[in-house]
Amino acid sequence: MIRNDFRILLVDLTIRKAHIVDLPGRETYIGGSGLAAMLFEKYGDPGAGWSDPKQPLIFAIGPLTGYFPLMSKTVCGFLSPYHGQYAESHAGGRSALALRFADMDALVITGKASVPCVLSVGSRHMDIKDAPFLWGKDVFTTGKMLRHMLPGSGHRSILRIGPAGENGSAYACINVDTYRHFGRLGSGSVMGAKNLKAIAIVGDASFPLPEGKAYAKCFHEIYDQVTETTMMSKYHDLGTAGNVAALDALKSLPWRNLQATSDPGRIEGISGERFAKDMLLRNAACSGCPVGCIHIGYLREKFMADNRYLYRQVAYDYEPIFSLGSMLGFGDGFKVLGLMDAVEREGLDCMSGGVALAWATEALEKGLITEAETLTPLAFGEPEGYKAAIRHLGAATNEFYRLLAQGTLVAAKRYKGEDFACVLGQEMAGYATGETFFVSEALSFRHSHLDSSAYSADQKAQDKDAAKIVAGFVKDEASRCVLTSMVGCLFARGVFTEERMKDALNSLGYQGVAANLSQAGEAIQKLRWRLRMRTGLNPMAAKIPKRYAEVVTWKGPIDTVYMEQLRQAYAARLLELGREEGLE
Repeated sequence: MIRNDFRILLVDLTIRKAHIVDLPGRETYIGGSGLAAMLFEKYGDPGAGWSDPKQPLIFAIGPLTGYFPLMSKTVCGFLSPYHGQYAESHAGGRSALALRFADMDALVITGKASVPCVLSVGSRHMDIKDAPFLWGKDVFTTGKMLRHMLPGSGHRSILRIGPAGENGSAYACINVDTYRHFGRLGSGSVMGAKNLKAIAIVGDASFPLPEGKAYAKCFHEIYDQVTETTMMSKYHDLGTAGNVAALDALKSLPWRNLQATSDPGRIEGISGERFAKDMLLRNAACSGCPVGCIHIGYLREKFMADNRYLYRQVAYDYEPIFSLGSMLGFGDGFKVLGLMDAVEREGLDCMSGGVALAWATEALEKGLITEAETLTPLAFGEPEGYKAAIRHLGAATNEFYRLLAQGTLVAAKRYKGEDFACVLGQEMAGYATGETFFVSEALSFRHSHLDSSAYSADQKAQDKDAAKIVAGFVKDEASRCVLTSMVGCLFARGVFTEERMKDALNSLGYQGVAANLSQAGEAIQKLRWRLRMRTGLNPMAAKIPKRYAEVVTWKGPIDTVYMEQLRQAYAARLLELGREEGLE
């Protein structure tokens, strides 16, 4: 039976109480991204800091979650420690299905516990367990202990932070069920500021499937398209790691802090093909997804004392191969897996962590910093120094690492080196494809390569028409707002067209939502930008560091004049989108 109101569980850690509220707004805000923004507008305080106990940490799902394949993501909404503005991050794993089976559309957490704690919620319980003994533990150790401490299995999802989240890193992540993450913009530190080490979402209820033929027909059409065509096969086979060699060939893969965009001599050792041949152990999938895009490699490390070997499982995909591989000058996939494992332990976002250390390496080479700051040698292609630096970064060991953990530009402003800081709103994603992507990531809502198709557009010949490109950004974002409000995997955007989503919604009885999709996408888009601007965003102030003007891709050198025209045009359009209702 469908529910037109949103069912929200509100948990206040300060008073250790919770209650359910039912809120209207389904036809306008759908769920997921739209619901998270609606909830932040209701419960957040734009004038308070990100670590203020009153600020909410929000986890939201959508109307199709649990009913259709690939509707497997949860949206986390929060005030970001990275830039102090409203932000969202998306994660798979079991969290979305656990929320559905716990009979919640969203979980909203406010307040701050008096001591480090673990929160467990389900359809019939809310329990806060004091757990100071977990504080300081790494992500893996925490996970092992939590699985013994907490009730439930099957539809249970465990979210936890590492030392980086405890120490306030601006890019601390939330680990979800070991292999997935709310990765970007610092949600892990929002948990840490609340003295919240972990959350268990226990799906201990059930929900009926719709009766009649419409739902079964729609489900099987989507399932067959996903499993019996080639639409999703690339994500199962090589996965996104297949992009590594292709982007290197296009001179669009960042190497050594973006000092180069191709390295034919090293690329073979970190290609998706090499990972699949020599390092792939198994595939895994998020709950409710038949694709299996999670690629898990094995890491083999020798105990020096007794010549025994330890094997560990490490999930990999394109982004960590770029950020902890080519960006740090590595051509050996096993060494890259070792750095991925180190980053996971600390609870750091792999992209920001890798890019930050790439900047630090170049700053050390240029003499802007010394080993007195880094505490360990840093050199492109040398793993041991980076492993030590990752531990220092998670622990914020000294002033240098404390500043670097607040963002590469924060450290660069203190030690100089802003020109070669590879930051586009946050530390860059792994696409040195050209002007369109650089502007899109610098100014888009999540500073994510999935906020638009700009990285793909750069790989084709295109007219340098700033107005046309910006119109495409805005239209593309509104349509993605619909999918991230459902909440679907963005890899499946070719499967879940607008018409397909309407069919799915109608089969569940959400006729009003289906009839209003386009308008809802635009409303959600505007609300998200309004929230960012209320919390401090000035799009006109966004800068693209000098390093990006030095990039050479397959199309040749970057056209800096066009890139600046595009930046200004996009910033002006965002100001229009974020204008408060009723103001001219």
